[in-house]
Amino acid sequence: MKYGYARVSTFHQDLEVQLQQLEKENCHKIFSEKYTGTSKKRVEFQKLINLLQEGDTLVVTKLDRFARSTQDALGIIKDLFDRNIKVHVLNMGVIEHTPTGRLIFTIFSSFAEFERDMIVERTQEGKILAKQKPDFREGRPKKFSRQQINLAISLLENHSYKQVQEMTGISVSTLVRANKIKRAEKIIEKEFI
Repeated sequence: MKYGYARVSTFHQDLEVQLQQLEKENCHKIFSEKYTGTSKKRVEFQKLINLLQEGDTLVVTKLDRFARSTQDALGIIKDLFDRNIKVHVLNMGVIEHTPTGRLIFTIFSSFAEFERDMIVERTQEGKILAKQKPDFREGRPKKFSRQQINLAISLLENHSYKQVQEMTGISVSTLVRANKIKRAEKIIEKEFI
């Protein structure tokens, strides 16, 4: 049987293109997951590896979807080859269980890992440069301004959390957190005045 595996590195990325490619390859069953590529916890991938039997084919769209490090890729491919399972990387072709096939796979795995390392390095360099700017803020941008939060907190004097959420679009958990901070600031202010 043909089994497909699709993966994206973040929850914001879309699996759709990979899934379409795997369906076009007539995979009988497709496993997919969203996780960070450097994490070892690939639950769906492990389920798939455990399910594969002799004569099956594992199909992935690109080598970097298969594994993120050369060492990991070589370990997985060795296990699959030992179990007589074929590996088809769509942008490379079927990986042959021959010395030449293993060599090509090793080289391409090394390039995939190198490419990932270079992306990480460039990202880190970009962060270092960005941190030198006075208005730099790390992390996700705030969805609501301080003014919007303060307005919502003032609405809590006459309305419930749920009502304020419906009026402002600010979630109850954000309102609760902001209100706690505001009360704590008032307590500290009273103690020092």
